[in-house]
Amino acid sequence: MRLKRRNVLLGLVGLSLPLIASSCSGNSPEPTSEASFTESAAPETTAQAPETIRIGYQVIPNAELLAKALGLTEKAFPNSQVEYISFDSGRDVNTAVAADGIDFGLIGSVGVGVGIAQGLPYEVYFIHDVIGKAEALVVRQDITSVADLAGKRVGVPFGSTTHFSLLSLLELEQISPDSLTILDLQPQDLVAAWQRQDVNAGYVWQPHLSRLVEDGGTVLTTSADLAERGVLTADVGIVRQAFVDEYPDVVKQYVAVLDEAVKLYRDDPEAVAEAIAPELGLTPEESLTVMEQLIWLDSSEQAKAEYLGSADQPGAFAEVLKSSADFMVTQGAIATAPDLDTYKQRLRGDVLQ
Repeated sequence: MRLKRRNVLLGLVGLSLPLIASSCSGNSPEPTSEASFTESAAPETTAQAPETIRIGYQVIPNAELLAKALGLTEKAFPNSQVEYISFDSGRDVNTAVAADGIDFGLIGSVGVGVGIAQGLPYEVYFIHDVIGKAEALVVRQDITSVADLAGKRVGVPFGSTTHFSLLSLLELEQISPDSLTILDLQPQDLVAAWQRQDVNAGYVWQPHLSRLVEDGGTVLTTSADLAERGVLTADVGIVRQAFVDEYPDVVKQYVAVLDEAVKLYRDDPEAVAEAIAPELGLTPEESLTVMEQLIWLDSSEQAKAEYLGSADQPGAFAEVLKSSADFMVTQGAIATAPDLDTYKQRLRGDVLQ
């Protein structure tokens, strides 16, 4: 099947570029107490909130990780226990949703498209970031073109945005996936396999991407390059349907927390880089670099028709989810994908500020 170009949001990447400069539970750094951030925290909620709010996050340099680092969510919900649960990939987040293990989660757009196709009970309330150079195909020095991947071993987390990007790249270059060995490796396992010389290439996101480059890898192509060719991906915030139905004002307040994190980043990226660095396991300078490789959007931007839209007019992001799922059907990852209306119904533009 010829690859469908995902042109719906291509123009949005260019429109958003000025904004750039502006598994399971694991231990993570304590929230950073930065005096310069204290006064600007999102206000405490007046809405009825549950005793525990469970947030499934990934170590990706965006507003959610910054909110965690600064303790913004705990400040917004002082009467609730905020439980952060770390996951290595969206596939694991989907599993947690199926097991009723989290309330909020972060999943790549491809994983969301697949999850909805599989009937998982969640809805999209936020776009954490549009992926640019923060995801890339890293190769060893003897690989200088996509054609050179033939006969090589390439690691990628299956069902992720990078898996989708890798398969899309191969199709664009008219290279059969059967001509190489594609291994299902979670990001940390991919780094370990690279260090053992078990793989010749890997398509992965930050901060794992930087570790491959530091160990002699070369970036062959990025997701920003693929976006220019019609293949767009994003990191998406999902919320369990039962949770948003019972606590819609809590979801709105969490969106306000994420908006505050976006504002802090745009106002003082250097200070934010210092605050988020312990979460990423990078230096502040490295953290600033990887943050700039993603496009951060606030809720007012996401409420436009090009993204999530409104309750009455669901946005074009539904088409990105639908086309991603359709492509995964062609790759045999899922049996079928629902119609576009199903994806439109899962966009919760009503909770955006």
